[in-house]
Amino acid sequence: MHPILFAIPTPWGELPIYSYGVMLGTSMILGWSIVMYFGKREAYFPNDPKRNEDFLANAFIFCAGMALAGSRVLYMITNPDEFDSIAQFFAFRRGGLVAYGGFLGGFFAAIFWVRVRQGIGLLRFSDGAAPALALGLGLTRIGCYLYGCDFGGLLPEDAPGWLETAGTFPHWDDNTGSPAWMYHVQEEGLSQSAEHSLPVHPTQLYESLAGFSLFGLCLFVWSRRKFHGQVLLTLAMAYGVWRFLIEYVRDDPGRGEMFGFYTSQLISLAIVPIAAFAYFQENQRFNLKPYKVVRLGDPEPTPPADPTKKTDGDEEKAEAKEAEESLEETSADAAADASSGTEAKPESRTSGKKKKSKK
Repeated sequence: MHPILFAIPTPWGELPIYSYGVMLGTSMILGWSIVMYFGKREAYFPNDPKRNEDFLANAFIFCAGMALAGSRVLYMITNPDEFDSIAQFFAFRRGGLVAYGGFLGGFFAAIFWVRVRQGIGLLRFSDGAAPALALGLGLTRIGCYLYGCDFGGLLPEDAPGWLETAGTFPHWDDNTGSPAWMYHVQEEGLSQSAEHSLPVHPTQLYESLAGFSLFGLCLFVWSRRKFHGQVLLTLAMAYGVWRFLIEYVRDDPGRGEMFGFYTSQLISLAIVPIAAFAYFQENQRFNLKPYKVVRLGDPEPTPPADPTKKTDGDEEKAEAKEAEESLEETSADAAADASSGTEAKPESRTSGKKKKSKK
């Protein structure tokens, strides 16, 4: 486990670069590429590729920022004791984000930026963002594992050795962690001199594998996409079921609990039926009035030709037209000359006869 990947020396001391922050940044970069890739093929503004790119870039920045804010806000709501000042809200390097908060924050941001401001179908746009969400889940959970947060419950005694190794987190040198070690010292009676935590389920890796699997599912649905929203709604249902179940395996504190369920389970109980109902409705709407949708593997749309820019074909056509016009002019002149010569000959013969008669 490597909570700090490396440190950057500065005049004010070393600046630690946390593994969770690196994985979060990586997910943002790859998410940008994914949204731009699918957005170019959707061609929301087919006659203006530049406007299409600007729209995608602005939408991603706004929605990603609101997703970060939403994930942080939900974490603060469920863990208010961890925040002593407003400044700690921006300390993302050590984690402290809730996936569902990010999904909801990004979704409501898309409603405002995409649907309200641009008038573009929300489900159509969200299909392009769904693979980025799934891949981001897989990457950020690796960051959680490297930091040691979001760990699972104790493993049974007959668990395989490789799983115990993967689920054992160390006692940090500064005597502050890891989170699993600290939790076991406080709640499970682990000795403070212990070098490692008790073996637990590495739920971070479980969720990371689930994220990569959901990413593959999104690409599969994209390749067979039937209607707008199919990719996003499939992801929402699949992740909702997965998240509800994995919460029973997790054991990290501060997840919030109400009515016998954890916060994420309650959100799952709301999202899954809503997504299933929307999936059924959109499918029925498509069956009643089919429309063409872009699928994975379709070629990128060809941008419209610039009317002010001449191509090689246009130049050849222009040259051929000029040659034809020149030939027509030459033929017309020749015909005119021939006509003039024919009319002049009779006149000359008549003049000759008149001269002879005078003699």
